[in-house]
Amino acid sequence: MNTSKQTTAARSAASRPRPVLMIPVRRCGSHALRLRLNFNPQFFSPYPLHIVDFMPLVPLYGDLADDEAYFRMVVDVVGLQAASMVKWPDIAFDPVDLFESIQSEPRSVHRIVWEMLLRAGERNMAGVVMDKSLDSVHYADELMRLFPDMRFLNVVRDPRAQVASMNKAIIHEFDTLLNARIWVDAHRSACDLLARHPERVLTIRYEDFLSDQEQTLMKVCAFFGIEFLPQMLDVTRSAEANQIAKLSALWVSNCFSPIAANADKFKKQLSMDDIEIIETMTREYMRLYGYEMMTDACATVDEDMLRTAHARSGMAKDIAWRELQANNFRDYTLRRYRADYLARVRAGLEANQPKVGPVTVSAAA
Repeated sequence: MNTSKQTTAARSAASRPRPVLMIPVRRCGSHALRLRLNFNPQFFSPYPLHIVDFMPLVPLYGDLADDEAYFRMVVDVVGLQAASMVKWPDIAFDPVDLFESIQSEPRSVHRIVWEMLLRAGERNMAGVVMDKSLDSVHYADELMRLFPDMRFLNVVRDPRAQVASMNKAIIHEFDTLLNARIWVDAHRSACDLLARHPERVLTIRYEDFLSDQEQTLMKVCAFFGIEFLPQMLDVTRSAEANQIAKLSALWVSNCFSPIAANADKFKKQLSMDDIEIIETMTREYMRLYGYEMMTDACATVDEDMLRTAHARSGMAKDIAWRELQANNFRDYTLRRYRADYLARVRAGLEANQPKVGPVTVSAAA
């Protein structure tokens, strides 16, 4: 038996960490939870790959049963991890070893990502590994097929507060209507998952975490099967929290204790028209999760509004990139490097697509 097969056999014989995915959409307070849980040595959750940004490239690889196509995907996913803003601690991945260890299993970009996560967790001797790539909620069914013991941490935040936060984040849209749609799509997937697999999902509200960190973290730890540690309550001692706070304005608050009063900050950040749009689109979920309405939630949303919103968001995003370059060169350069990496991967894949012959146009056309 060669070395890679021996490694695979040993790994399959041993008990691997339990996989957990945090869901369903970013800017819900996810870093605050991840950084605190990471105080427990039995838990490991590195900065996420956000593989959702890679998913549009997947069809360009063709049939993953082809070893060459699958190996190239392995190489490119390893490259995505290397291009990440925050590096995973003390680990490097060999694409050849990764490919050989999973080539006989069901082939998927998610299988590659999770092999990397599980190996990183094993290196850190963790019993639970969590991916904070919340948008992967849309691929929950595939993840459960790959990992029958997969669990999900569903983090709910008042949609008005979350959309207000999304509106200022370069990772999202710069428009209330568009971000409210993203919020609804994500929570629709989360609720569908919860309805079909209630035993796999724990739902917590971010506002409950703000009002009582200890009780919320104890609940999460019990669901994961790990011990709650009092040091989780002092995030100022987290080296990673202090590191990422220096990298991006989006993460500045993560090295401080949360401020409960900020739960209502959206009231100063959003107009009443924006609040009504959000409440109109999310009212089903606001009632489900116990959030009180401020309006009649009867806003009209039509295609013209959506077209205008897309145009407005596109212009605002261009401005945001320029402002980011001027105000925080590290944040800008790291985000730009990752975006450029994905663009290079796409260009390489498209260059290798089968060439289509010339189209013959009839004279009658």
